[in-house]
Amino acid sequence: MSTTTDNYKEHMDKTISVLKQDLNTVRAGRANAALLDQVVVDYYGTPTPVKNLSNISVPDPRTLMITPFDPSSIKAIEKAIMTSNLGINPSNDGRNIRLVIPVVTEERRKELTKVIKKMGEDSKVAVRNSRREANDSIKKLEKAGELTEDDVKDEQEEVQKMTEKCMKEIDQIVAAKEKELMEI
Repeated sequence: MSTTTDNYKEHMDKTISVLKQDLNTVRAGRANAALLDQVVVDYYGTPTPVKNLSNISVPDPRTLMITPFDPSSIKAIEKAIMTSNLGINPSNDGRNIRLVIPVVTEERRKELTKVIKKMGEDSKVAVRNSRREANDSIKKLEKAGELTEDDVKDEQEEVQKMTEKCMKEIDQIVAAKEKELMEI
């Protein structure tokens, strides 16, 4: 594998990683600590993720419990959750914050399925764009005389194989998330 295909593989892996992170933030009616990954608290003037300020546990399938390491930060965490677009109201007992995940309606599940499919399609577009960039790089190397015609063909075939593998993986990730969403 050349530097071009290595860079392309790295970009594809990152695209899949971002898709997984984004899908974790989709609320599917089941408690998942990843829902809070995007929630940032203003902690002494520094934007800090909730997961860095507290212990997040799942006492039952529909409840998240947040126990701050610093009890004085509980109000800031509660405020950050309310201002985030999670659509969940926190319940503060002075030491812990409980988030009860509401049951997702059938209509909302269908909307979320569309959102999930769009995330998957956006990831595929990113992969196709990086495939195009990789192929352009390979052609530039050929024009510069650094690659032979056979090398170019081999590199482009390698890029295409990686693209197909990545597309299949994206489809599997999206299908698994859709299944999780619809079985609740």
